[in-house]
Amino acid sequence: MTLENKSTLFLTSPPSTMKDDVVNSPKHYRMQGVEAIDIMEMSMTEEEFQGYLKGNILKYLIRYKHKSKPKEDLQKAQWYIEKLINKI
Repeated sequence: MTLENKSTLFLTSPPSTMKDDVVNSPKHYRMQGVEAIDIMEMSMTEEEFQGYLKGNILKYLIRYKHKSKPKEDLQKAQWYIEKLINKI
């Protein structure tokens, strides 16, 4: 995605009735309709961003047994895996 395509991200705001989705779109990672992941992607090369995704996959896979919500961490790992697959 080019910077021109991403610039529209800054022009939209999420509906106030949007339910918080802690796996796919946590509220604390979204501000003024822009998600932190989109800003991070814009600031990196494709290779850097894929490495970032891989690091998050490993983070969630390594720690899921040690957290109070293991299923949620595995779902987050899955989210990053799907994002990485879509980038390749």
